[in-house]
Amino acid sequence: MTKSGLDPKRFESIIDGKNTALYTLQNNQGMEVCISNYGGTIISVMAPDRNGHLANVVLGYDNIETLTHAPEPTFGCTIGRYGNRIARGQFSLQGHTYQLPLSQAPNCLHGGMKGFHYKVWDVLEHTAQSLRIGYVSPDGEEGFPGTLTCEVTFSLTEDNAIRIEYKATTDKLTLCNLTNHSYFNLVGLTDGQPAPVITDHVMTMQSDEFIPVDATCIPLGGRAKVEGTPFDFRMPHTLGERIDADDEQIRNGAGYDHCFCVRGNEGNVNAQGETLFCTVEHPASGRTLTMYTNEPGVQLYTANWLNGFAAINGTTCPRRSAFCLEAQKHPDSPNHPEFEQATLAPGETYRSVAVYKFGTK
Repeated sequence: MTKSGLDPKRFESIIDGKNTALYTLQNNQGMEVCISNYGGTIISVMAPDRNGHLANVVLGYDNIETLTHAPEPTFGCTIGRYGNRIARGQFSLQGHTYQLPLSQAPNCLHGGMKGFHYKVWDVLEHTAQSLRIGYVSPDGEEGFPGTLTCEVTFSLTEDNAIRIEYKATTDKLTLCNLTNHSYFNLVGLTDGQPAPVITDHVMTMQSDEFIPVDATCIPLGGRAKVEGTPFDFRMPHTLGERIDADDEQIRNGAGYDHCFCVRGNEGNVNAQGETLFCTVEHPASGRTLTMYTNEPGVQLYTANWLNGFAAINGTTCPRRSAFCLEAQKHPDSPNHPEFEQATLAPGETYRSVAVYKFGTK
């Protein structure tokens, strides 16, 4: 059994002719991260509070059957080829228009009907503190052009950070926008109990702008200043303080479901050169989560559509019982030339990094 109470045998199966399993990372500080190669999925993260008590701080599932038939299939998963939404599932490259499945009609969400979170990834290397997995997405899969060869490396560092590094190449001009969709809850889960709501979590964000969206969460075009809006986290605010504000953008997202623009360096970088995006604190437990990335945007989602279904070790997942921080290019970027583009050409290497560092206060 793992520290989070998972039985690795319950993750063993054969899906699409490939073996699935549960892989454990541990550091010398006592942290533990469990990952399945089905979907490249972070299943559990055991992190300490200010008193050293370990608790699982992500939502997940406790067996492969539930994971593969989940009411919310993105818990902790690797998302691709394109994280977030593409309007009407359409984009054009070199004069050719491609049509993707409308996995969240009227748009394509998270790579189509069977994106990377439904795939069994090959395990390329597993050590005590890292896991490297790979997946080759064939030309035409879910409507995307080109054969995309991907690798994702999860590392658990000695300073209690989960470092996720993505790499991809292609044989034809295509789109590539990979991300991780972990649902965090710094209170920590208690077996058999509902996950607590995260409205008391305090967020401080290094972001001056966000991407306004329509009622289907497709960008309206361009960026908007956070100043004077419920999206201004430049000073600390609880997630619940303005989550139901009388604001059109809040209504469009049913809370927070928006991409925030990562502010330029300004000295706020880690040792590897990734930019600080935000810090989240749960005052009662003292747990903190600090995020860094090299991407231009991070989608903040406050689990507005969870409805109380069962999850890991008898827990349930009520509305707003987690928050997501998805590093990415801006949504629908192929149809918005004003955004940084997610195109990848032959001879280029896609590289993306997201770092989730846990601490206490």
